[in-house]
Amino acid sequence: MLKKLTKFSVNQMDPCKEWVPVESIADNEHFRPLCLLIKKKKSKRIFDRAPRYQRTGFSVDDVLLPREDGTSTESLHQESSQITVTKVTADEVDGGLSISLDPASVELKGGASLSNGFSVKIQKKSISQQYLEALTRERKINMDHSFIRQLQRTGIRLYVVTEILEASEEAVYEESTKADGGFMAKFYATLSAKGTRESNQGIVIPKGCTLAFRTIPLRIRDGAWDLVYFQDEDEDHVVEDRQGYADDEKLEEVRTEVKKSCRIFSKLSPDLLLIILNTIKAVMTDENLLQELSQKMEEVLEENDGYELKTESPDLKELFSTLQQSPRHRLLQLAEGITYVLDALQELMEHQLLLLLESLERKIVSQQLKLVENLLKHDLEYEMEPFSVKARLLSFQHEEDQKLTIALVELSGVHLQEDGSAIPRDQPFESVAALFAALYALKLLSGSK
Repeated sequence: MLKKLTKFSVNQMDPCKEWVPVESIADNEHFRPLCLLIKKKKSKRIFDRAPRYQRTGFSVDDVLLPREDGTSTESLHQESSQITVTKVTADEVDGGLSISLDPASVELKGGASLSNGFSVKIQKKSISQQYLEALTRERKINMDHSFIRQLQRTGIRLYVVTEILEASEEAVYEESTKADGGFMAKFYATLSAKGTRESNQGIVIPKGCTLAFRTIPLRIRDGAWDLVYFQDEDEDHVVEDRQGYADDEKLEEVRTEVKKSCRIFSKLSPDLLLIILNTIKAVMTDENLLQELSQKMEEVLEENDGYELKTESPDLKELFSTLQQSPRHRLLQLAEGITYVLDALQELMEHQLLLLLESLERKIVSQQLKLVENLLKHDLEYEMEPFSVKARLLSFQHEEDQKLTIALVELSGVHLQEDGSAIPRDQPFESVAALFAALYALKLLSGSK
């Protein structure tokens, strides 16, 4: 839930996306000014261009030779004025289909309601580059430090946090959904259409919690160190300026990345595809399970030698047992493919995941994929102008399939009418690209035509 808040806040404050959202409250203290980070191994993600960093547990002070006067750098944090980010949505319906103009809210037949909201005061803290430059001249790296010795052997680049956005006051983010029995209302809380089910989720953001951060790379040579202001062209965290791309070029870029990342699935046996699909379906209804699988797959990719997959979850055991018996090269390919699918799913809203599961049951994923592919032919990143899609792409055998699909797309930020007219909101390119990736993977895994 924290990722939803931090990504929304960063998008409101930083259209250029130079800030990296923090995804876990538990780790937020490891992304403070002067903390040292390394970048996680991550292939390109067109739907999530922010780099992902791994905490090291060390700060700059920890790896430098002692300062003669023994002073600390904590007093050098500079604070700017506070900013308040607020978002509140609430809607309630009694039958029929009603889609709110807010992308976080969609209401479906059966007497359903959804509300969420937060208000967080944010302040920026930073370490001046002038101070860091002076520090590079005054103090050397302790090359005997165990962490530095290991770092030198691996050649992994080190990053230092220079700026953060933090909550200046405690804040609460809450989501509440309620669905009374009915065919479409089940998407809110359960895949069972019986009875009444309420779902309430909340998260307390403590005062001082880091919400987002910025870094700069360090270069270490024989005890000397300096800041790297200009990145190599092949650095994967450099943000592309996509403005000026032809629409077909953007679509082709999405297609190319998704096909490359999911290519391993087309080589698998039907039995293994079914195991992976059942696991993916299980994690789509359990956020904790999704996080566990994502973490395990990342650990497989990080380990140079063998890695033992263990879990207490029955939903993951069959997949882990199968992966454990795979040759190392095949294990890495599978871990990369599964990680890509999970990353796409994590960019979608909880309600979208339930809609996708129902789409699988209704065997309409292939047609939905064609529709979303058509959406990506239009500029969803810079030109927020109405456009039209082919009406036949919205022609389903059953009316409920059409409504379900319209709701699914609406949650990614494109308002669709039955006649094919479309209105994009809030530059939804990345969200629609994530939906395309999820649909493409589910199509492959389910063997849909």
